[in-house]
Amino acid sequence: MDGITIILLVVGGAVLILLLALWNTYNSLVAARQKVRESFSGIYVQLRRRADLIPNLVQAVKGYAQHERTTLENLTKIRTEFLKVNPQDRSAVMEQGALLTQALKSVFAVSENYPNLKASDTFLKLQESLEETEDQVAAARRIYNANVGDYNTSVRQFPSNVVAGWFAFVEEPFFETGRALDVVPKVSF
Repeated sequence: MDGITIILLVVGGAVLILLLALWNTYNSLVAARQKVRESFSGIYVQLRRRADLIPNLVQAVKGYAQHERTTLENLTKIRTEFLKVNPQDRSAVMEQGALLTQALKSVFAVSENYPNLKASDTFLKLQESLEETEDQVAAARRIYNANVGDYNTSVRQFPSNVVAGWFAFVEEPFFETGRALDVVPKVSF
């Protein structure tokens, strides 16, 4: 082999190694971004489940707390707005989820004034379902935020930050909309 052939082989090998590293980094970023999207859909499913329980809650409360019409109408309105949100619009889902949490807290606070409601079997079962759903929302949120943390770290670390810049991988937001979502509604009686 002559010198030129050796140089071409070395340069070709180096280019091949760089291309393989680029390919691996790109695929890792794609996989991490996909995990973020999948884990956010887990949050949305739980928030949707909670929203689906609200009509039954409203009916149960309506029968006992007829004077609380405004609170129930507000809860129904917020639920309707949540159901209109595009599940792909993460900030809107987070915002509407926080509003729904606050509205549920209001309903449960109002229920304190109605002992017969607090003793209702239907209301107690709905309360239990909502508590379980809140726990699942919190778990899904932890998974999502962990995936976002891993992805964002990959987007910022060298050398994957170079690849991320070339292919427009941007950091994802954590699921944080303030203290409203950090506190599970108190629904025990």
